[in-house]
Amino acid sequence: MEKILIIEDEEKIARFIELELKYEGYDVEKAFNGREGLELASSQPFDLILLDIMLPELNGIEVLRRIRRVSDIPIILLTARDAVVDKVTGLDGGADDYITKPFAIEELLARIRVALRKRNNSNVMKGSSELSVGSLTLDPIRREVIVDENLIDLTKREFDLLQYLLENKNIVLSRETILQQIWGYDFAGDTNAVDVYIRYLRAKIEEPFGLKFIQTVRGVGYVIKDE
Repeated sequence: MEKILIIEDEEKIARFIELELKYEGYDVEKAFNGREGLELASSQPFDLILLDIMLPELNGIEVLRRIRRVSDIPIILLTARDAVVDKVTGLDGGADDYITKPFAIEELLARIRVALRKRNNSNVMKGSSELSVGSLTLDPIRREVIVDENLIDLTKREFDLLQYLLENKNIVLSRETILQQIWGYDFAGDTNAVDVYIRYLRAKIEEPFGLKFIQTVRGVGYVIKDE
């Protein structure tokens, strides 16, 4: 079942869309402000996001910008605005589509189907893009990690960090670079967060199997090298 996140501050509109999407067979989560929506998008796997532009706490364009740093999930903007500049800003910011309120629910559902179909077709083309080192295999489509035939349970952040290291295999990545790519440029913490999550990964993918995938480069950062 495909899962959709609605980030919309008008609760009646959000509820109406939720009911229609559930009737169509989608799993749905809702958030009523930008910050809550961003937190949900960062902590759970979704297949598509419906994102209002005029949101309290964090506007939709900023939410879009932050999500795009770490994810290519389809995002359709919902807004009462119809000015060309707003459409251009949203699309240039990485939105996949744009629909102006009020809209016919049939049109929204059609746009959702198109966006999901594009994503699924893209995933099929990338179906062979598994990442691996030694006995570890990471499937970015299924979001699964297997070590010695054991399925490893990782949080979203742990998975994204491991995927980033594998995508840059044999390249030493500084803590600052990792922090920017995985946590975002405006992350309020420090680079110790990277060390903490590296420890989490090692505890799950290395220590139980007596293996060592992630190497520490003293004073710089981390690297995964081909064996």
